[in-house]
Amino acid sequence: MDGGLPKKPIGLASFRAKFILVVGGAVLFDLLVSGGLALWNVQRLSRDATLEVGQGLEAASQEYIRTYADSTAAQVNLLLKQVHNDVDTLAGVLQAQIDNPVRNSDVGAAIARTSPDSVSLSYDEKGKWSQNAPGSASVVSVWGYLLGQDHQPKPDIERDIQTSAVLDLVAPSLLQHGASKLQMYYIGPRERPIFRTAPYTDQAQTFDRLYPGHNEADFWNFFFPGLYESWQGWAKDAKTRPVADDITQTAPYTDAITGKLIVSFFHPLWTADRQDVAGTAGADITLDQLAETVENVKVAQSGFGFLAMSDGNVVAINSTGEKTLGLRAASGASGTGVTGLERSLKGSSQPAIAQLALDREQGIQHLLLQRDGDEVPYILTVKKLPATNLWSSGPVRQEAMLLGLVVPEREIDASLYAAQAKISEATNRIVIYQIIAILMSLLIVAIAVFAASKRITSGISALAGAAKRIQAQDYSVRVAITSKDEVGAAGEAFNRMAEQISYHTENLEQLVEERTAQIEDQKEEISALNAQLERENRRLGTELAVAERIQLMVLPLQQELEEFQDIEIAAYMRPAEEVGGDYYDVLKNGRRLKIGIGDVTGHGLESGVLMLMVQSVARALQEAGNTDAVKFLANLNSALFKNIVRTKIDKHLTLAFLDYDGKELILSGQHEEVVIIRSNGEIQRIDTMDLGIPIGLEADISAFIKTREIAFEKGDLILLHTDGVTEAENDAGELFGIERLCSEALRLKGQSADKVVSGIVATLMRFIGSQKIYDDITLLAVRHR
Repeated sequence: MDGGLPKKPIGLASFRAKFILVVGGAVLFDLLVSGGLALWNVQRLSRDATLEVGQGLEAASQEYIRTYADSTAAQVNLLLKQVHNDVDTLAGVLQAQIDNPVRNSDVGAAIARTSPDSVSLSYDEKGKWSQNAPGSASVVSVWGYLLGQDHQPKPDIERDIQTSAVLDLVAPSLLQHGASKLQMYYIGPRERPIFRTAPYTDQAQTFDRLYPGHNEADFWNFFFPGLYESWQGWAKDAKTRPVADDITQTAPYTDAITGKLIVSFFHPLWTADRQDVAGTAGADITLDQLAETVENVKVAQSGFGFLAMSDGNVVAINSTGEKTLGLRAASGASGTGVTGLERSLKGSSQPAIAQLALDREQGIQHLLLQRDGDEVPYILTVKKLPATNLWSSGPVRQEAMLLGLVVPEREIDASLYAAQAKISEATNRIVIYQIIAILMSLLIVAIAVFAASKRITSGISALAGAAKRIQAQDYSVRVAITSKDEVGAAGEAFNRMAEQISYHTENLEQLVEERTAQIEDQKEEISALNAQLERENRRLGTELAVAERIQLMVLPLQQELEEFQDIEIAAYMRPAEEVGGDYYDVLKNGRRLKIGIGDVTGHGLESGVLMLMVQSVARALQEAGNTDAVKFLANLNSALFKNIVRTKIDKHLTLAFLDYDGKELILSGQHEEVVIIRSNGEIQRIDTMDLGIPIGLEADISAFIKTREIAFEKGDLILLHTDGVTEAENDAGELFGIERLCSEALRLKGQSADKVVSGIVATLMRFIGSQKIYDDITLLAVRHR
């Protein structure tokens, strides 16, 4: 459409601006709500995913630590089990020799022949002990108190030296195979505690250096106090063993020969009758082997393991773990017995470690450990190893070592943090993409709404422009129809309307000329009619003037009113138009006096004619000597009814008469109230509704006519009036009323009838003021002199 509307900026009041605001606002609200919901859902999914991943990774990490602890415990157990097996094997061989003394002697003799270095001992003057020379598979040391005066082993000692040489046949093989062991040995019974160890070492020399006095002391009591006695108790009652196994494990101690921290595993040998102890077979493993297994624990980046005795003494841990757990190591150096290792968890500088409960497993524990002045969260899990017999000092007791794994939570949670970071990064990326998508959508929607608003409102704008051109009386404007929608329909309707306006406009001048000619003709016709009306008015005015004149002429003359000696009569009548409808008359017939007053409905010529009829008939009846008040009215009505029928005057009148014969005063007929002002100032109002009916309504009204005798004394004043008096209105629309009429009559009662009438009329005229007089006014005053 092209209505020729000049382009102008889009105002807020324009339809296009409203369309853009409404549609754009709705789309913006929808995008913000949907985008907000999408962002909220993404954030919620991110939180849920982070929580689920965190819980999953935490559970997986804890399960991994528990599994790792189980696996490490299994490795430690396997290592100890292998040592047990090797010791059991060695003990089995030695126990078989003890149980078969003959074979034991034969084997010993055979070894002495084939391996004399194993059984040939040399006395050491300085140490006062005997020991075989290097070159043998094992070293055997015989302490001074086991030698005779000749510094040679006593016979039973010599026999044990030879029979114990069987160790050379078994131990080397066991040392090379099976579990890694430091050395394997045989120690004789309390009465013959020779000490044979494989491989060969400077055994006695080392003992002399580290344990002065051992050569003169009882071997078992010196090195392992209480151990031998425990075994002897087991021999008497196997149920006294803390654990149902012969192997007894020592607490970690410093090996006198190698100087390494070792753990010894003893298997007691029994006498053939199993009633006493016949020595022991043993094997040493260094803590390096256990520590290697434990220290190889690698959980996360700096997680570590530790192996502790049930009393909390840690026997295996790497340096990082020792530092982390705040352990302090100390070695005993009493000079007697084995030198133990003291590195207890209970003595840790870390309060959380020192307060650990070591008597039970507690699963995954979370600890805060001091590290470089900060509290760092760690995860700890402790697993108990199978119980063993332990000798530390004194009687053998049950021992269940503890395997612990310690991992910094931050390293365990590293994967969690990484996952959370990835999720957060993905969430942020999605949020950014979502925001970009929303902004792009807003831009596209804004462009689309702007373009659509232009497309939709262009037709309306064209219509608005065309309407303005029509308003400027350019009726040639038309709009282009570019669409078939409602706007297109409006454009087609506008074009049809414009064509009709153009057609009517083009024919308007011709129509105006035609209408002007018609108006001129009508004006001439109206002028003729006006002239005719003017003539008719003049004629009617003349006729009305004549009628008025006639009406005034029939009114009683002033001298007629003054003829009565004992009655004073005054009258006033003012028609509302030229010819009034009111009637009053004073008729005299001898001494009889008849005063009539009436009011024809309406006023004007017809009312005046009817009033003249009443006056003529009344005078005729009076002159005819009709003295009966009832008959008088009935006859007057009969005559008047016939004239009304004949003249087709649709009018009637109220009419009342006062008949006075010098004594009685008779009232008859229906009219307004008769007001009597008595000489004493009393006011009497007589309603005439029951004394008759309006004249001219019925042909015979004799049945309706009543009379009423009224006392009329000297000084009494009677007022007769028509409704033009009481219904006269002032400028405020207020009626003069019967009360005001009575009040004026009372105020003027002492004056003459003329002054009473003139006084009341003057008051009435002041009351009416400039208000139009709508009805005829008639007022009569009759005073008894």
